[in-house]
Amino acid sequence: MSTENSPDPTPALPEKPGRGKGFFAGIGAAVVAVVAAVVLVVVFTSGGGADSAGRTTVRIGVTDASQDYWQTFTQLAADQGIDVKLVNFSDYTQANPALSQGQLDLNEFQHILFLANYNVSANDTLTPIGSTYVVPLSLYSRKHATLADIPAGGTIAIPNDATNQGRALLVLQAAGLLHLRGGGTALSTPAEIDEATAKVKVTPIDASQTVTALPSVDAAIVNNNFALDGGLDPSKALFNDDPKSPAAEPYINAFVARAADKDNPTYQKLVRIYRDPKVSGQVQAQSKGTSVLVERPQADLESILARLEQTVRAAKP
Repeated sequence: MSTENSPDPTPALPEKPGRGKGFFAGIGAAVVAVVAAVVLVVVFTSGGGADSAGRTTVRIGVTDASQDYWQTFTQLAADQGIDVKLVNFSDYTQANPALSQGQLDLNEFQHILFLANYNVSANDTLTPIGSTYVVPLSLYSRKHATLADIPAGGTIAIPNDATNQGRALLVLQAAGLLHLRGGGTALSTPAEIDEATAKVKVTPIDASQTVTALPSVDAAIVNNNFALDGGLDPSKALFNDDPKSPAAEPYINAFVARAADKDNPTYQKLVRIYRDPKVSGQVQAQSKGTSVLVERPQADLESILARLEQTVRAAKP
């Protein structure tokens, strides 16, 4: 097991369905940068303007506005009298403060664990109003064809940032390669591995290096975006977490609103539009079939968020 120091419990980037890289710079500086970010945003609009009779304009913060599925989404929304303005952020830390300050009406870029960390760090109450998808986290190998082929004492590379590291450990536990004392949490670290029963050794490395590490380790946990960028075939993964299991709940991506707007009927309509096969099908195609559409009741999402906020508070110094 690695003896590296445990990383800060701040989650890294939410997993996205398609390609792309980024970094999590920290919640603290985000509020200062919001105004500049909004000035520089790329805005996509469909349908009539805000002054068109009987129409509603909704500003949604995203981090992937150039993807085809957002163009389809905005057109379907326009057909139902909603003019969507997509506000694109290159820094994930800015979209939540922009929503909190009223510069956005919704955002859709993050999983619930990311939101929980933001709410705890910023003392905010943003809330998920509709689930979108989960991108499974997968175990890949260039040396072994099956889980059973991984030898006792083998080395597994995992991402070293807090969100991905905790999730990677839970994936390895589900695969039967190790056991976490107490069952583990979304923010578990290698220090929680029961070494006496672990089949493998874990080496945390930067998430962007997990693909290049594959020739020198028995296997690696690789995030979807880096797997696709690295030419890995998702169908060849040895194992991945189950998007329907409780362990995957922290990684459900969601539309997020201010708490006062969580029951807004227009926003709920936009959640339903995102689930239209014309949109969800494009999300699937972009991710090469890795993203899994999730339809969970809003009350479930709020319960998951509350539980994760407790976990984040407990993990902070």
